[in-house]
Amino acid sequence: MAAHPEARILIAEDEPKLATLLCDYLAASGYAASWIADGRTVVSAVRADPPDLIVLDLMLPYRDGLDICRELRTFTVVPLIMLTARVDEIDRLLGLELGADDYICKPFSPREVVARVKAILRRTSARSVPGGTLGLSIDAVGHMASFDGRPLDLTPVEFRLLKTLAASPGRVFSRAQLLDNLYSDYRVVTDRTVDSHIKNLRRKLQRPGTDHELIESVYGVGYRFNRCP
Repeated sequence: MAAHPEARILIAEDEPKLATLLCDYLAASGYAASWIADGRTVVSAVRADPPDLIVLDLMLPYRDGLDICRELRTFTVVPLIMLTARVDEIDRLLGLELGADDYICKPFSPREVVARVKAILRRTSARSVPGGTLGLSIDAVGHMASFDGRPLDLTPVEFRLLKTLAASPGRVFSRAQLLDNLYSDYRVVTDRTVDSHIKNLRRKLQRPGTDHELIESVYGVGYRFNRCP
């Protein structure tokens, strides 16, 4: 049985045989997969009916995959895997900096795509936060979060920051790594911008009567997310 049998996957791919193959493999693993071939319709389709994960080809007709990714990240944090035949490092890094969660180069095995889908959905589940963090719930599709049953009033940047940290409890992120996940455009910001957002998040995640910090400072390195005791 699939780990997320209810998850809906949108495939944006202009090669019919490949798209059909991916749909078949995802369906066999318990996912509901749909397919779009025209790059111009991807954003509107996501706005109208948000999926749980997107598999996006970099070279779609009529609109470039990187451009699509850039626009998607202005309104959604839905997990996204980019597919491409380009193997040069510049495109690889650019895709991830724009907000892609993973990157797979063609040719690839459909089983590899299914495995990556499963791994990403485990990390970004809208129903629970990995690592057993009690009281915290993150809805990546609805762009909402709650703590101890209390909705968190987060800015888009704060939400992306919390989602990044909570997806990997115990992992130390440098300020530069966190900045890469905060902004989908090319604005120039300083490392201290992260400190300001962390301060706001800590205030919103504070439990009355306890001094336990969900987000811990690691001196000289950055920040990590702690499980609740």
